[in-house]
Amino acid sequence: MAEITATSLPSPSSSAFAFLSPQNGSFRCQNVACPRTNLHSLEISSRRSQLSGNAVVSNKVYVSCSYKRQVVRAVLSNDGHAVKNAYSEGAGLRGKLKKVVLAYSGGLDTSVIVPWLKENYGCEVVCFTADVGQGSLELEGLEQKAKASGASQLVVRDLKEEFVKDYIYPCLRAGAIYERKYLLGTSMARPVIAKAMVDVAEEVGADAVAHGCTGKGNDQVRFELTFFSLNPELKVVAPWREWEIKGREDAIEYAKKHNVPVPVTKKSIYSRDRNLWHLSHEGDILEDPANEPKKDMYMMSVDPEDAPDQPEYIEIGIESGIPVSIDGKTLSPATLLSELNKIGGKHGIGRIDLVENRLVGMKSRGVYETPGGTILFSGVRELESLLLDRETIQLKDTLALKYAELVYAGRWFDPLRESMDAFMEKVTEKTTGSVTLKLYKGSVSVTGRRSPYSLYRQDISSFEGSEIYNQADAAGFIRLYGLPMRVRAMLEKGI
Repeated sequence: MAEITATSLPSPSSSAFAFLSPQNGSFRCQNVACPRTNLHSLEISSRRSQLSGNAVVSNKVYVSCSYKRQVVRAVLSNDGHAVKNAYSEGAGLRGKLKKVVLAYSGGLDTSVIVPWLKENYGCEVVCFTADVGQGSLELEGLEQKAKASGASQLVVRDLKEEFVKDYIYPCLRAGAIYERKYLLGTSMARPVIAKAMVDVAEEVGADAVAHGCTGKGNDQVRFELTFFSLNPELKVVAPWREWEIKGREDAIEYAKKHNVPVPVTKKSIYSRDRNLWHLSHEGDILEDPANEPKKDMYMMSVDPEDAPDQPEYIEIGIESGIPVSIDGKTLSPATLLSELNKIGGKHGIGRIDLVENRLVGMKSRGVYETPGGTILFSGVRELESLLLDRETIQLKDTLALKYAELVYAGRWFDPLRESMDAFMEKVTEKTTGSVTLKLYKGSVSVTGRRSPYSLYRQDISSFEGSEIYNQADAAGFIRLYGLPMRVRAMLEKGI
């Protein structure tokens, strides 16, 4: 066995290999240029900071290479083939990091990111998984997978209650909907995960964080803006923007070369993201906006055509714009949402088909299932109709558009969103009461609203006589309100 040790060549742009051998050692290079032989030191030019061809080594040979001042170490067997990477002992191909916290799902991409980080940054890798309600099946066997891929440990955090209480409910209170339809399921989940990663990085003494987001999507922005906001000193590694892996087959080949167990789960034809709030579907036939989604694609909700033929009535209790109970039973945020997902899914509630504008500039088509969230948005909005005056509703709806845009763009910890949230909290402090909703074959309709702070007064709104509202007062109001229109008409007619 021959060990390759590390050295640095003088030139920062050098891509040469320096092979150092003892006096009695010998080697033979294949498919590389050997300008000198039988010398103590040989320099062999190469286009990459990797060995090209086979080096046959006898006795103990120390080989070092430097690529842009980045040190690489490896171990060669006596037949010249690399059998082990030892980058953790020094710098990797792209530099040196001490410890990296990786957002880890256990799928193919994040499994190969583990050895890729070790190889390219010479670092220890701590995998992190957040439970945001994606389901127990996605969490099974993760620790074994992570360690088999080369991670030193796996950290799992249950973030479901925090996710609903501190991220979903503020968006619900604000009425934040992106581009008329999207209830921000993925957008809200990324900052809670990224925040936990920053916390774990501090706990384990990591100097960097990494994620498996592609360079075409929104999630890379959401993760990294959170990292920047909470700990600007952390380095961020995004392999999809750096590596040469182009697709699934490349990733499988890389995994085999690095002895990473390839996940044997059946690959879905759709790209999906699931959490307690929603389930998204992208890819395959959905990439053509003209195609209707297949019936068997949906997982959280039944087809409205197959939903029960009898409607179901539920009552949602709300305090200061936040849901607290179902049919009088007080529930924790995550439990309440889980229950509504079951009820709404049974009736085919919350399916949307959307062509959206991604933050990075392109349009994308996605299909979303948000059964519980759709019910909650309907309930809070209907209760607000009793409690907010016209000017407040108009301003709140205007700000809700900007609020949704900030969340979609990953600016959760932006002072602007936090300031807007303070406004939303203030204007909804009296949004307390209950709403009765009717669920039937994909639709949600309100059948009743109640609140001790209601601005609705039957004695004023009734067609019967009222001491507070004198109908004769309307004549003067109309004359003054319509005065600009009347003056314009008079001018046109020469009056």
